[in-house]
Amino acid sequence: MTAPLQRAIPVRPGLDLEVREAGTSGSPVLVLHGGPGPSSITPLIDHLAPDHRVVAPTHPGWEGTVRPDDLDCVPALAAAYLDLLGHLGWNDVTVIGTSFGGWVATQTVLDDREGRISRLVLMDAIGPVIPGRQITVPAGPPAAAPSGPAPQGGPSAQSMAAMRAYAGPAMADAGMLPRLSTVTCPVLVIWGADDPVVTPDFGRAYAAAFGHARFELIPGAGHLPIREEPEAVFTALDSFLTPRASAAGH
Repeated sequence: MTAPLQRAIPVRPGLDLEVREAGTSGSPVLVLHGGPGPSSITPLIDHLAPDHRVVAPTHPGWEGTVRPDDLDCVPALAAAYLDLLGHLGWNDVTVIGTSFGGWVATQTVLDDREGRISRLVLMDAIGPVIPGRQITVPAGPPAAAPSGPAPQGGPSAQSMAAMRAYAGPAMADAGMLPRLSTVTCPVLVIWGADDPVVTPDFGRAYAAAFGHARFELIPGAGHLPIREEPEAVFTALDSFLTPRASAAGH
């Protein structure tokens, strides 16, 4: 399999996005990573590439990339990704987001004034305030050598700092939940049954707020089901992305 192409895309003056691109045909997919960073979604990119055009940006502030001062909240990051879709000229886009990336994905759909996005997939996503359901945010990676990788693929200190710059101290958007009912595109919500960060009950409430989302529980998976139970995730995802499934979702 051909390795994803890495390049910087100038989406607007003063902002170049580092992206990985894969696949040359099929419907386009925008993949947004969570706290652990771009490497955490590599299995997803590799799975989608044979049948889709995939672009997976690195959130500015991760992996040594620069986070401009005006990228200081999730809506600002979502606006950058809508600019990216416009730069690429993409329509009929599926947006997939894991964890923090799911929050950004949801915001991107909510702010999609041009109707470029046709499907939304969330995996163990954060974002809205769910009454009675708290998020257990990792304080940072477990103790490790300063130059070594974070154990178990946890977020690095730099990534956590970037995430807090976007997410704010509450790590949630108190105004998001009521807006989810306005989303009209098909939505798939995938959740690890043993997620210690955001529980399946959080995921069920998140899905229910859309009004028409499909909720898929992944047994044996935690917060990163794409790493822990990839085949079960791919089965749910592929079913959702087939034309027949998407037509039924309307």
